[in-house]
Amino acid sequence: MLQLRSVSTFTIATFLMVLSAVAIVVVAQQLKANQEDPCKVKGRVVGDVTHCDRYWECVNNQPELYDCPNGLVFAGKHRGVTEGCDYPWRANYCDGKQLANGPISTEHCDWLYGIFGHETSCTRYWTCWNGTATEQLCIGGLLYNENAHSCDWPENVDGCQKHPLCNDDANGNVPLGKSCNRYWQCQGGYPRLQRCPAMLVFDRHSLRCVVPPTEECDIPTTPLPLDGEIENNVNGGGQLAKDEQERKFANEGVPPLPLQGKNFQRARN
Repeated sequence: MLQLRSVSTFTIATFLMVLSAVAIVVVAQQLKANQEDPCKVKGRVVGDVTHCDRYWECVNNQPELYDCPNGLVFAGKHRGVTEGCDYPWRANYCDGKQLANGPISTEHCDWLYGIFGHETSCTRYWTCWNGTATEQLCIGGLLYNENAHSCDWPENVDGCQKHPLCNDDANGNVPLGKSCNRYWQCQGGYPRLQRCPAMLVFDRHSLRCVVPPTEECDIPTTPLPLDGEIENNVNGGGQLAKDEQERKFANEGVPPLPLQGKNFQRARN
């Protein structure tokens, strides 16, 4: 009787294992049936039916599964930024799908590929390519918009308030101490250090470069050019290169742009 029970128990266990294996095979066949075969389409490449960061390619008449570079999703053959893959926010690539892979982070990069906001500045951002971050600068008074992943007008960017120097006029000029040829030019609420052209001085009343003399400034001698100076012909002045601006900010004791309500710490899956 004991031997019969042992045999019966073994038979039931074996049957359950076989039934489970059959169920797994059926599910696999269903998934395969839903997946388009890349070897049956003209382009020989199709997106994965479940994961938006994967795609199938026909290799030697056999379908092969590939992952997009970390941070990118499949956009289509000869599309996107590399290998047929694109930034996920450029289109509805992941509607009804999910990601197969989590983020791989490096310094300044949440994913190996992508565009990310700066940790301390509203006018800068990072472009990441294979985990290497390159700092970029928004120009012309624009700020980085994390929702649009691009430089945008300040009124469209939440969390970045105007610099105190530009509280009165977000796009006006502000005197720089007692300087006769340098001044701050506010662009979208953020100050840029400017210098009047040769033989002109900054007038504190009209807030522009004028022919001297003025009440505060006499006729200047011809000034020497500054390293890294570039002309932008805005209100008759020139804009200093980025490194020169930063040095001048430090020398003049002007605080950096304050942040308000901006969350630079991003959740990681």
